[in-house]
Amino acid sequence: MATISVVIPARNDGAFLERCLAALARQTRAPDEIVVVDNDSTDNTAAVCEAAGVRRVAESLPGVAAATACGFDAAGCEMLARLDADSVPPSDWLERIEALVEASGPLTVVTGPGNFYGGNRLTRWIAEHLYIAGYRWSMNLLMGHPPIFGSNFALPASMWKRMREGVHRSSSRIHDDLDLSWQVAPDMNVLWVDSLRVGVSARPLESWSGLGRRLSMAWTTFAADFRQQGPLTRRRQRRQWQAAHRPGGAYGAAGGAASA
Repeated sequence: MATISVVIPARNDGAFLERCLAALARQTRAPDEIVVVDNDSTDNTAAVCEAAGVRRVAESLPGVAAATACGFDAAGCEMLARLDADSVPPSDWLERIEALVEASGPLTVVTGPGNFYGGNRLTRWIAEHLYIAGYRWSMNLLMGHPPIFGSNFALPASMWKRMREGVHRSSSRIHDDLDLSWQVAPDMNVLWVDSLRVGVSARPLESWSGLGRRLSMAWTTFAADFRQQGPLTRRRQRRQWQAAHRPGGAYGAAGGAASA
């Protein structure tokens, strides 16, 4: 059984973080390590970490992308699981994560959507049925595999070591999960499991300005990623690898992107 680090970027989210850490304390499969990346918080984040007995590391570069990368770099376990400070995982979340990653192989990211809480009924409906559903559909079409949802995913540490040099961690305008999705190489998979859910706050989508900010960040992320590798080139390389590694292909081995 692999060891698991849970990485949580946090900035002035002490109350949410306390709830998240309490949920992690109730896991049927306990984490081997919890790393909270304190992104220059001025609230009680440090005290919350100390009270929960979890490891806190500092990252002064602003933004979730920098904080996530810092946490993954600092983590010491074989598997890296990722939550947001406002995520509330069910008690079997890590148990399921462990089973899914181990069954999927060493080059697979396992991810799932969120059950949104807070806001009003319309906000939650938009978040789940338009925002997340639209994200999954459009990114699957663009990339040739499902995207990663940043509030709820896990990957082997060895996979992160291959991806880490490509991520854009220097801008606070980068969507870390969308950027990490772009680093998924042709021989890597993303497994989207719709039943693998965590509670997620709907607060970023409670206003038009909040939604607009997230869409603006998506365009900034696309601009950075497209300069790194164009989408047509990316899709072509992925198709070529899959064709070469399917049964009867040039290498005679099974492979390809998971899309469950």
